[in-house]
This record gives sequence, structure tokens and C-alpha cells, in this order.
Amino acid sequence: MYFAELEGARGEAIRQVFATVRDAMPEGYELTDFRGSPSWVVPLSTYPVTYNKQPLNYVALIAQKNYNSLYLTLDSEEEFQRQWAATGRKLTMGKSCLRFRTSADVDLGIIARTIAATPVDALIARYERSRQA
Repeated sequence: MYFAELEGARGEAIRQVFATVRDAMPEGYELTDFRGSPSWVVPLSTYPVTYNKQPLNYVALIAQKNYNSLYLTLDSEEEFQRQWAATGRKLTMGKSCLRFRTSADVDLGIIARTIAATPVDALIARYERSRQA
């Protein structure tokens, strides 16, 4: 497994997030290996009409040098931030990536609800709208 070599709290955190994402993932997404890290995509057999001829990426999980990153395709970043703020946890987030080091840094419930909220057809529709703009 990709994260097997990670030790301590950081390794435990990324394994917990991976399991949460995997268990919450709506049907139709495919788990792939993208540049050595797990990524869930809309397979080309489902939606082959992409600008770069690559599958549409939905979620990726990457162990960086100093932290872990969960890359999310969010419908509403503001809503995600609002829910996160309600937990009292510090949100360390870039444009689309949630950064964390330990299990205490993440709210697995919010992650699971966020992942489960976007079925494949909704992601495809969002992608098509973005291409028309």
C-alpha cells in the first residue's frame, strides 16, 4: 500500500483519511494510481470527452515531505470552510487541498460527507459547465 512506509501519527492519519475517502466514495469512481499516489477518477469508459484525454479527477491523497494533502473537488469551498470552522479545528487549506499531519487535524465526518455528496454525474455536469465558460 502507498502509505505503508509512513510511520507514526502522520502515517496513521493518512491511512484513516484514505479509509474514510474509500468508504464514502460514491459508486462509479475508480481508484487509480496517479504519479504514485491514490486518486479517484471518473474513468474514461464512463466519460471519455475530456480536454486532455485523461480521466476527470475527483479526489487525490498525497504524502508530501512535511505533511499530507487531500485534494478535493469542492462544489462550495465556503460551505466546507463553514463546516470546518464549526469543529474548532484549524483549517490548513490551499486552493483545493486540505493539509494535515495528524488525526487531530482532520474531521473524518466532514470529509466523508463531502466525498459522498458528489456522484459521478454531478462531477461530469460541473466539468461540462466549466468548459462552456
